[in-house]
Amino acid sequence: MFNEADLTALAITLKLAALTTVILLLLGTPLAWWMARTRWRFKFLLEAVIALPLVLPPTVLGFYLLVALGPDGPVGGLMASLGGQPLAFTFTGLVIGSVIYSIPFVVQPLQNAFVTIGRRPLEVAATLRASPMDRFFTIVLPLARPGFFTAAVLGFAHTVGEFGVVLMIGGNIPGETQVVSIAIYDHVESLEYVHAHWLSGGLLLMSFLMLIAVYAFNRRFNIVQP
Repeated sequence: MFNEADLTALAITLKLAALTTVILLLLGTPLAWWMARTRWRFKFLLEAVIALPLVLPPTVLGFYLLVALGPDGPVGGLMASLGGQPLAFTFTGLVIGSVIYSIPFVVQPLQNAFVTIGRRPLEVAATLRASPMDRFFTIVLPLARPGFFTAAVLGFAHTVGEFGVVLMIGGNIPGETQVVSIAIYDHVESLEYVHAHWLSGGLLLMSFLMLIAVYAFNRRFNIVQP
């Protein structure tokens, strides 16, 4: 079964995933909306930057984030000059790294959902004198529900499964930065396969159930809203 250290790592993982997902939804929604609506000719450059974590090795991203957040880096140095602590090897550093690493898993589903809506419903609402804010909250958000649900689940699940980035930025500090993926690695290194099986099986089941929820929700929505 799970020992106390495993439960602590699980709690840190769920807290990290939940906080990262909320931040990404808050930041990713206006970004995805702008990308879905803009006709800026260089939009593809921003799309490439957002998609970079999909192809970049996690350790590469983690290394540069470690340099940036460390005491000699631009962000860490700024924090030190303001009387704070460097963000490397802290939970806050994990959140920053997770947001950057998981951003394509939230922004891309939202952008696709906004593009699918098209311009026609908004143009009709505009003829009825609905303000841009009213149009977004009364038309866009309800129609984009599958995109928001998919983005939230993928962002959460991807954060739970992180290893390379969180290891580089947060290290392996029990009770502070040790997440489930690192705890599994520790168990395997120590030949504690029973504990590794419990944690791995739990993550496997949770990931499978979240994917089922995504497909079931999207299927139900497509039936109700053809």
